[in-house]
Amino acid sequence: MKLTRRAFTMVLGAASLVSAGRAFAEHDDLAVSVTNHSEPEVCAEKGNVQIDFISTDVRRMRVRAVHPAYIGAVGVDRAEPDWTSCDMSGDASFPTPEREARLWSSPDFWLVGWTYPSFWREQDVPVRIGERVERGFHLVQLWMNYGGQPAEVLVFYPRDGYWRARPLPFGNLRWTAYGSSFLIGPVEIQERPLVAFKEVMFDPKTLSFDLAFTRGGSARIAFAAIDQSEIKLDVTYSAAMPEKRAFASLRSMYASERVADVARVAWRAPGASAWDEAPVMSFSGAPAVTELWAGRRAQSRHNLSAPDMIFSHFASAASSRPT
Repeated sequence: MKLTRRAFTMVLGAASLVSAGRAFAEHDDLAVSVTNHSEPEVCAEKGNVQIDFISTDVRRMRVRAVHPAYIGAVGVDRAEPDWTSCDMSGDASFPTPEREARLWSSPDFWLVGWTYPSFWREQDVPVRIGERVERGFHLVQLWMNYGGQPAEVLVFYPRDGYWRARPLPFGNLRWTAYGSSFLIGPVEIQERPLVAFKEVMFDPKTLSFDLAFTRGGSARIAFAAIDQSEIKLDVTYSAAMPEKRAFASLRSMYASERVADVARVAWRAPGASAWDEAPVMSFSGAPAVTELWAGRRAQSRHNLSAPDMIFSHFASAASSRPT
């Protein structure tokens, strides 16, 4: 089932979706450099997988979260944290009063903000919804009304720039797990990889997010499609990233083949008739990639139903905001 015709027509507009998809298809010929900074880790709750995408020419890309190939065989899943072999005593932690608030709602979608008892980064980032400005949140969720039931489809962390996406629940599953995260914007290291936002703006009319970066420039993340197979997000950049700084990054975890959110990587080089593939921990990167998949072939004990991630449609066309 696709995102409801009513919701797409009312919130995004069918015509704009068709034209946006066509525009991406016409310009998805750019190859980008991919580097792998993943490191071994035994703790299942540490993001030790880091795959960076680098290009000074990129202005557009597409990010897809796709149910894994084995999703039809998932009967019981668990998404509780696994703190086995984990030592977080050295991590930064800034205490804050807990808070939950609904930031915006319509009959089909709504935004919810959360402030946790503590967070690893103190920097506050304003979240703007129309004329309303909210501050202090660690996490913002986008929910969708799907068949009369709430479905959480996208989350972001304003303070460090992390995003997670997942398709609508597959088949008769009531929910599926989040897994890998991704970063959009100039990626930097401050104890860990992050993107520093000056402000995040949500447009209820288009269900899109405008990101103003502390390092300059901006980007827009807009929905292209969502159904029980995948979620497609189109990213448009206002300007080039600084040289040698990633414009996007995949962040995930791998402890072993059976305890992983990402275990393997596959990629296509320009003009290649086949994909190359490697275990994520031995992937040496690639100088020119037009599409990259990161996921699992074998079922994991950790977030079994979490989606695979695909990065593609890299384009150097001058930025034009989707309507």
